[in-house]
Amino acid sequence: MTTTEALIAAADAHSAHNYHPLPVVIATADGAWMTDVEGRRYLDFLAGYSALNFGHGHPRLVAAAKAQLERVTLTSRAFHHDRFAAFCTELAELCGMEMVLPMNTGVEAVETAVKTARKWGYRVKHVPAEMAKVVVASGNFHGRTTTVISFSTDPEARADFGPYTPGFEIVPYGDLTAMRAAVTENTVAVLLEPIQGESGVIVPPAGYLPAVRELTRERNVLFVADEIQSGLGRTGRTFACEHEGVVPDVYVLGKALGGGVLPVSAVVASAEVLGVFRPGEHGSTFGGNPLACAVGLEVIAMLRTGEFQERAAVLGEVLHRRLAELAGSGRVTAVRGRGLWAGVDVDPAVGSGRAVSERLLERGVLVKDTHGATVRVAPPLTIEEEDLEWGIEQLWEVLSA
Repeated sequence: MTTTEALIAAADAHSAHNYHPLPVVIATADGAWMTDVEGRRYLDFLAGYSALNFGHGHPRLVAAAKAQLERVTLTSRAFHHDRFAAFCTELAELCGMEMVLPMNTGVEAVETAVKTARKWGYRVKHVPAEMAKVVVASGNFHGRTTTVISFSTDPEARADFGPYTPGFEIVPYGDLTAMRAAVTENTVAVLLEPIQGESGVIVPPAGYLPAVRELTRERNVLFVADEIQSGLGRTGRTFACEHEGVVPDVYVLGKALGGGVLPVSAVVASAEVLGVFRPGEHGSTFGGNPLACAVGLEVIAMLRTGEFQERAAVLGEVLHRRLAELAGSGRVTAVRGRGLWAGVDVDPAVGSGRAVSERLLERGVLVKDTHGATVRVAPPLTIEEEDLEWGIEQLWEVLSA
């Protein structure tokens, strides 16, 4: 066995098979490039599903983490620490909001947003007890906890995990008529991804998000935007909602908020919304810890420059121009996306998304398939244009073979 084969065999023997990773074992990474245990280099065209928007080992983020590691990493929320106030203040300002509830993983933030909406519904909107409803979209991906899969339409996420949590109404993504019909007097929130990532980078019809924003405002319902993948620079704006001039009531953030260094997530909203919590009603031992806040503060500082949003916009034009040419070749059936983010639907005659991903692996490019036929492209925002062009060229070659 090679080292790669031995390590994969050991992982298969001793870890649950809840993922189906490509057959590569990464040892080091820098910027947009990763190196495996045998010394082979690969261009990262996935960026940890947007967790690595700033690339691997960004010097500013590594320096922030190292400096905090030498001071204090965890206090629990039983005590205050000296990075917490700054993190909450500056993240609220970045979002144009007032309050922050920090958590760790993205799905924890989604769970927190659901609890927030229900609490707000009972305390502020005065929905009858146990009657709160949240409207969500089909094709969503908000995580894999028991509650979150209860409103998933993905059979792989749901099968054998019931009974499911009630209180959710699912409507087709992008269908405003269905959305209007689903919102009732007991609806406390509409929870949407501004762009659906796991479904294949699905961009809603133009005008859909503003119409949902108007509807929720009219009906006294919270508009909760899950910007875990789409936010913090990925689409060429700080938030994907900005492309249509929409400001939600609640942002759900994660992935890139931790800079690819550690898990950091948050719910960000007004004082009226997040002010419904009282001590003991929600929390996390690690949520808002000093190390997370130090890295998160550096992420916020980097986003304030606008540099990364601009790179995503400019390089995104390159990406989508080249992919549009590919779409015209007959080898793919559709290309979608925004900024430095795309979903490429492969013609079944060429191969499955998994097969294309494996062929790209052989050529030194790392992507990941979803829903059978789709390949997702989401390199770090720090990628050099020549590397981006090279990666796209490898995709061309694979689909032309």
